[in-house]
Amino acid sequence: MREESLRSSKEQPIKEIIAKFLKAHSLDEKMKEMDVIAAWPELMGSAVAHRTKEIYIKNQVLYLSIDSSVMREELLNGKQIIIERINQFAEKEMIKNVWFN
Repeated sequence: MREESLRSSKEQPIKEIIAKFLKAHSLDEKMKEMDVIAAWPELMGSAVAHRTKEIYIKNQVLYLSIDSSVMREELLNGKQIIIERINQFAEKEMIKNVWFN
């Protein structure tokens, strides 16, 4: 019985172990960025996702390449909405600005 209680006190859920590993190796931020990029169609809709040719995050800036000048202009006007949606999804301030290539 004692061995069992020792074992259970040292056990951790795999989710916690992975989170600690990612944080220790500075990969947690990169994984969150990848989650945001993967969720782009869900966050912005299929029409925007279809027109997005390149998307990446660097130094809290979201870089987008949109193949439609009309849509690019609309997104430029709604830049703050994009920032809010991404930060809400990420549950932290991940993006401070959006740049269009």
